Amino acid sequence: MQKRTYFLTFLSTVLSLRGSSVVRQPLRDPESGSSLCWNGEAWKIGNQSIQGSDAEYVFDLFLNATKRHRDNADHTPASPNHSLQGVVDILSSITGPYAFVLYDAQHHRVFYGRDALDSEHCMEVEADGIYVLDLTANVDRVTRVPWVFDRSKSVLTGTLRSPFPKFNTEVRAHPMPALNQDSPAMNDLFQKLQRSLSLRTHGIPLPPCQLVAPARVAVLFSGGLDCTVLARMLHDALPKEQDIDLLNVAFENPRVVKAAGASQLPKIVRSAYSLCPDRITGLSAYSELLALCPGRMWRFVSIDIPFTDTQAHRSQVISLIHPHNTEMDLSIAYALYFAARGIGTVHIENGDHAIHYTTPARVLLSGLGADELFGGYTRHATAFKSRGYPGLADELELDFNRLGKRNLGRDDRVISHWGKEVRYPYLDEELVSWALRLPIWEKCGFGQVDPCTDGSIPLLEPGKKLLRLLAWKLGLRNAAAEKKRAIQFGARTAKMEVGKRKGTQTLS
Repeated sequence: MQKRTYFLTFLSTVLSLRGSSVVRQPLRDPESGSSLCWNGEAWKIGNQSIQGSDAEYVFDLFLNATKRHRDNADHTPASPNHSLQGVVDILSSITGPYAFVLYDAQHHRVFYGRDALDSEHCMEVEADGIYVLDLTANVDRVTRVPWVFDRSKSVLTGTLRSPFPKFNTEVRAHPMPALNQDSPAMNDLFQKLQRSLSLRTHGIPLPPCQLVAPARVAVLFSGGLDCTVLARMLHDALPKEQDIDLLNVAFENPRVVKAAGASQLPKIVRSAYSLCPDRITGLSAYSELLALCPGRMWRFVSIDIPFTDTQAHRSQVISLIHPHNTEMDLSIAYALYFAARGIGTVHIENGDHAIHYTTPARVLLSGLGADELFGGYTRHATAFKSRGYPGLADELELDFNRLGKRNLGRDDRVISHWGKEVRYPYLDEELVSWALRLPIWEKCGFGQVDPCTDGSIPLLEPGKKLLRLLAWKLGLRNAAAEKKRAIQFGARTAKMEVGKRKGTQTLS
């Protein structure tokens, strides 16, 4: 049988947020001909924090694994199996989100995939393992090396060891101890979130061609519980001289405008932004941050999106979220897309007028993951009401397992379109592993009797009770009591046109 000829083309774009200089990609090793396209952040490998370019560091490790058998003193080439195991071991030890393509020229194989959490036309690569294409075979066969999440099972050669433990589904027959301000889990959450933020905000370089960038980090900011806690803790993580931008997006929704009445239409359109739920909660949380964190320049960026702009960018957003294709995907993506663009207005301190502003920040923080880990969605309350703790455990485990498939790839493509990188402090591997091991009643307060009878703390919602208690401890009284609201309803991107289309329907 005649051997096939392959032509491989590797393409990477570089945002350059690590190290003191831009590292060109794809990385290529002249000696072996191997190449790497790396999109991600290796915060740690093993227990070692990575300083400088993580792409170069990871590539060096890959080269050592594929060029030679590490046990051979005479540096003879590694066998294909040992090369595979070497690559797998490296990937298993990386802390942080990533997607990559590695060409192992020594063995004529292409490795590609995503981290364990992050999951015809082009298709999105699943987050269920690492894929290997053997170019020496005469058939187009791709082998999947799966993640093993249950560490109690023996790990076979060529299997990726997941950084996450098995989900704790423990249920007690007797009443659960109620969460309160003295619960050890609250202090654990604070410390782990503090470390996560430090890893994700340390050493962010100035944008190219700028000597001064007032804000290097911005928060995707609705004023809700998750993002406000991040903003408050970010204040403690960053030097005081660095400004923090809070990106708050509001949309003109024709359906809402029409429902308000046709009279005084210009006035209604102008107020469509100020009456947007996320604008109201955003300004409230912004006021709390100003009072709690003096000496910091907080910049509340009002990003108002007319319906004409939404329509003009519709095809672009649809192409970015592919292969996701539902009305809900689009409505969520609209909010992230325009927030990440970062063009809006800010009010001058002690002034009544607003000025046009574009954030220079290239790193955006998102509160994604808090709902999935700590039970913040309405369906979690519904699951508990109908099936108790077993039903709640099933729903939480389902949400965590599909984060990569439902959210991370889609959101990353939408945000990176503007040359921005989104980082998720709640999805730090150490924090996630701790939360998965935690009993359910130590994450949320469903079925618990509130222990506070002296009125020092109001009755807080059971969803994300642990995070609400942390917000209260940090002084965020309004945020602690804020009800959960999905981004598409808070920013008013849901059901922008009159009709009966549902969020689960396919885009037309």
